[in-house]
Amino acid sequence: MIRAFRREALSHLEPVVTRVARNRNPYRVLASCMVSLRTKDEVTAVASKRLFAIAPDLPALARARQASIARAIYPAGFYRTKAKSLRRVARDIIDRFDGRVPDTIDQLLTLHGVGRKTANLVVSLGYGKPGICVDTHVHRVSNRLGLCKTRTPDQTEMVLREVLPGRYWIELNDLLVTYGRNVCTPLSPHCSTCRVEGLCPKVGVTRSR
Repeated sequence: MIRAFRREALSHLEPVVTRVARNRNPYRVLASCMVSLRTKDEVTAVASKRLFAIAPDLPALARARQASIARAIYPAGFYRTKAKSLRRVARDIIDRFDGRVPDTIDQLLTLHGVGRKTANLVVSLGYGKPGICVDTHVHRVSNRLGLCKTRTPDQTEMVLREVLPGRYWIELNDLLVTYGRNVCTPLSPHCSTCRVEGLCPKVGVTRSR
């Protein structure tokens, strides 16, 4: 299945946060992920680019005016709330972690507005450490494949940590997010063209194309 997901991913754009993370900059992974919550990828891409133009690093973000941050990331969802959280997180990291973005999930979770999805992305894409980032796409596809039987993304993460070999952890989010957006969609998934159709029990699927 992993090989099939990799082949499918070649036909689609990578998630924005993955593109931002190519240079392994934990600050940019953290900031772009915070911007991306409840926001479409195309909006996240533009908003992140504008944000990094005014705040290329953590100290610059901590110094930036909240209104300037909000203007930069507009029209990302809840942009005013995110602007406040971004500046607060930047100052918190400077005060408590000597200006270095934490590299453990437990420490990242102490930051305001940072949940397990964001923490896992920073650890895995920002630092190259093992982590399984589970969003709604990863949660949905994993359950349809029968890899788990869970109600929440956090529960899915814990099950996947037990059943999935560690060598697949970091790339799983990219692969299943891409598959979930383009093939295994929330409503009426494209089962007729799915590369793993023969391996999938289609748990919970009542209608497909």
